[in-house]
Amino acid sequence: MSEDTDRHAMKMAKKKAARDKIMATKTDKKGLIIVHTGKGKGKSSAAFGMIFRCIAHDMKCAVVQFIKGGMSTGERDLILDKFSDTCEFYTMGEGFTWETQDKSRDIEMATAAWEKAKELIRDPENKMVLLDEINIAIRYDYIDVNDVVTFLREEKPEMTHVVLTGRNAKDELIEAADLVTEMELVKHPFRAGIKAQIGVEF
Repeated sequence: MSEDTDRHAMKMAKKKAARDKIMATKTDKKGLIIVHTGKGKGKSSAAFGMIFRCIAHDMKCAVVQFIKGGMSTGERDLILDKFSDTCEFYTMGEGFTWETQDKSRDIEMATAAWEKAKELIRDPENKMVLLDEINIAIRYDYIDVNDVVTFLREEKPEMTHVVLTGRNAKDELIEAADLVTEMELVKHPFRAGIKAQIGVEF
């Protein structure tokens, strides 16, 4: 048992030394463009996890929801009720496209959301801005992906993080991003007839 413990300790010491060497080379800091995409659940949930980290560190942040309508969600209700002084929150959509069934209205709302997003990103006080479901608006050409990429490259303050969520992220956005995570769907209760539930989906 002692031999095994010693061998483990030596292995971990080597691993730590290698890791410390790698970490010593990682000294730069910058505001990241972060994309959460894919067919799996968790894109917005992970993004809100980062927003709550910012709130916990008393870092100014903001959220713009592009598609989701006025329905109550846990994260929105909590932020508006308890943390509105730290995190601005704007729900600019009126629901998913199959619910609204009005393309011109969807484009109008998405355009207004993008204008609000640009305003919030330009403000260097905001250390992180979450653009929730913007990839859906881009996918349906409610917003031009090239406008989004150009703005992020040219006008985003150097130390501001911007998180963009939604499935089917365009290649141009993925190319421009610093961090891209694709949520892969393995299994989902919806396929077994189970509806979205409080605390899991909203």
